[in-house]
Amino acid sequence: MHSVIVENYIKTIYQLENLEGRATTSLLSEKMQVSPATATDMMKRLADEGIVRHEPYRGVRLTGRGKKHALKIIRRHRLWELFLVQVLDFEWHEIHEEAELLEHCTSEKLEARLDEYLGHPTVDPHGHAIPNSNGEIPNIEYIPLASANPGDTVRLRRVNDDSSDVLQYLSQLGIELGSDLAIVEKIAFDGTMRVRVDGGEQFISEKLANHLFGELMKGGA
Repeated sequence: MHSVIVENYIKTIYQLENLEGRATTSLLSEKMQVSPATATDMMKRLADEGIVRHEPYRGVRLTGRGKKHALKIIRRHRLWELFLVQVLDFEWHEIHEEAELLEHCTSEKLEARLDEYLGHPTVDPHGHAIPNSNGEIPNIEYIPLASANPGDTVRLRRVNDDSSDVLQYLSQLGIELGSDLAIVEKIAFDGTMRVRVDGGEQFISEKLANHLFGELMKGGA
């Protein structure tokens, strides 16, 4: 059984591989908020354990064993996030830090009971896919809101940002998973969008729109 810090490294390497295509020393040290030397030492330790393999000048990548372990941690995290929202009435911006604590102290038995209690869910409250008990995760393709054009309507299915500030801001705008965002205007200067949602209009920056993913609805706005 790995320590909390080791599990956080494994999960972070998985996330960096998906976001950046690789986990370099500089990216890992920045994400983990440690010195490059500390990150390098951990990379060597994980390589010795067969969790990662080193690629010269490209950092490290998870082995099959390492990826399976990362998905186990992510599965527990997302199950706990859903439990906190559905059972304990947490808001979606309150759950990430709590799930960060709970994911590390969850046994196989508790994980199975949690999954069963929640009805074997497939997505968490932010729309991220929950890996199944076999370590498999579906690849669901959605479009980024930023790629939509005036006249399009996008149904929000995933928010790729766990920042509580971002999630709170979306709530203030009346935007949640399942919301239909009708693109009224897209400002060429900076990509800001004017969208219609629930009868009102809101402005969404290009930066935020790149973190919002959904499905393009037929018929448009």
